Amino acid sequence: MRFAELESGNVAVWGYGREGRAVLKALRARFPAKPLTLYCNADEARVLRDAHDTSPSHRGHGGRAGDAAHLDIRIEPPDADALSSFDFVIKSPGISAYRPEILAAHERGTHFTSGTALWFGENASSTSGAARVVAVTGTKGKSTTTALVAHLARSLGIRTALAGNIGLPMLDLDGQHADLWVLELSSFQTGEAGAVELGVVVSLGEEHLDWHGTRERYVADKLKLVEASRTLLVDAQSPLLVERTAGHARRATFDRADGWHVADDAIHRGSEVIIALDALPLHGLHNARNACAALTAIELLGHDARAAAASLRTFRPLPHRLTALGRQGGVDWVDDSISTTPDAALAALESLRGRDVSIILGGFDRGLDWQAFARELAMCPPHAVVTQGIAGPRIAGVLRDAGIGCPVAELMDLAEAVAQARSLTPAGGVVLLSPGAPSFDQFEDYAARGRAFAQAAGFDGDAIGEIAGLGIA
Repeated sequence: MRFAELESGNVAVWGYGREGRAVLKALRARFPAKPLTLYCNADEARVLRDAHDTSPSHRGHGGRAGDAAHLDIRIEPPDADALSSFDFVIKSPGISAYRPEILAAHERGTHFTSGTALWFGENASSTSGAARVVAVTGTKGKSTTTALVAHLARSLGIRTALAGNIGLPMLDLDGQHADLWVLELSSFQTGEAGAVELGVVVSLGEEHLDWHGTRERYVADKLKLVEASRTLLVDAQSPLLVERTAGHARRATFDRADGWHVADDAIHRGSEVIIALDALPLHGLHNARNACAALTAIELLGHDARAAAASLRTFRPLPHRLTALGRQGGVDWVDDSISTTPDAALAALESLRGRDVSIILGGFDRGLDWQAFARELAMCPPHAVVTQGIAGPRIAGVLRDAGIGCPVAELMDLAEAVAQARSLTPAGGVVLLSPGAPSFDQFEDYAARGRAFAQAAGFDGDAIGEIAGLGIA
């Protein structure tokens, strides 16, 4: 969809997070006097009011902010009738496309779109001036792989944009130029993508069932990126991905013996040893495989991946992804707050194999299946498990039923869990926060949870860095 299509329509923006703010800014740049409606919660309305020194109404129809004569803020959630009164609704990614009110309004003729779709409409059409786009998705590993692709490209002197679900909406870079756009797309966004030169799917598991409804729909939505990709790159070690993408005319794979792969504690290109794993700033075999995905992507784009590989040594790992915080109280502390699936928590444990690890699990409960996780832990249990959050009791029950052979403690909140994990962990051991669940029961996002974990462990939570390299460089 192009912005020009919105000019004569009745338009609402639903959500005032990062994406919603970027959408409103882009709309105002194009249509300064166009009447717009914003649906947001009371806290978001307060932020908007404070930023523009105006007051939203609490009668349901709202007040005005920003360009005060042209923005109607509504703090009540829209129902089907309200949504049906608009020609276009630009919704934030976290609002499920399968909500009944959305489906009903769509049936009545309302067109739903997003900041992602609008960026692609403006920048990634099939015309000769289309942006070169690499779009990366996956159940786990997508953020690190996205950042790695951008880092490798920049090491070759390519002016590269790093944006998307990784932490910077594409519309925040509205009107700017890059020679290569490297974008992370969540499963909420893959169906909104326009044409991409290279689509990368690094893994495929189970996540966000509260948004998608079923695992089958999650997989189908994730793989919508396949249809948009001129060239497709998938994990050779994932039977599901290999099977589901077999019909793509230009499909390549990574982590196979004749290409970029991990073997004998090093990254190889075929039989050639390129870089030892202990030279990487990334922890865990899964991150080495993410590096192989990024190197393969660079190669598929027509660049010298061998030359770029040396820059892996200078990559700055993303915060809250197996981040070693240091030693406090005789134990090491590792922040993997980004872990929101059981598979991600297993990968984190694998990276610390051989250590006495007390892992903190739990958070918001999306109904994911923990049975396979419990079976894996029963075969190779950590030193201890501490559960917390809404999902904690269910996770603890599954682990006990599996007889995992290590202490399992249940606490209500993260601070209590940290204290319990500290008391259970022997000197020289590790306390690992890798929750396998979202943060929304206690925190705004995974980054806030990671900062709280660091603070409770005795570190400066505010010193935890932001993602490096966002934007264009």
